[in-house]
Amino acid sequence: MVTFRNNNNRRNNFRRGDRNFKQNSDRPKYGANFSNNDNFQRRIPGRNNHNAPKLIEKYNNLAREALSSGDKILSENYFQHADHFTRVLNEQETFKKIKVLENNQSQDKKVDEVKKIDKLSDQEIEIKTDAS
Repeated sequence: MVTFRNNNNRRNNFRRGDRNFKQNSDRPKYGANFSNNDNFQRRIPGRNNHNAPKLIEKYNNLAREALSSGDKILSENYFQHADHFTRVLNEQETFKKIKVLENNQSQDKKVDEVKKIDKLSDQEIEIKTDAS
């Protein structure tokens, strides 16, 4: 008969109460502190708003439709939704610009490091040729 050690270990850990996850009391109830909106940045910008331009267009059309039917309150609600997704789209664009700038800066640093290494290697070559 073949014994499955992994299975027995799991069963023993379960009996002891040894879990691979934290207990409820150890985890914070909410992932972040939202009491202060200063420097708020989403973990994954655009995670739920992949189609922000389409949603802006959708809510603007719904707002115009509601306004043409005479429902000012519903149209204002739709305009607010469109405004929200406009802000989300702007946030996505600024996040992309920041990433591009960071990439450019890191590439500039790499180029500078390569130039320094080239200068050092040129100096070493000059020293070796002078010594011979």
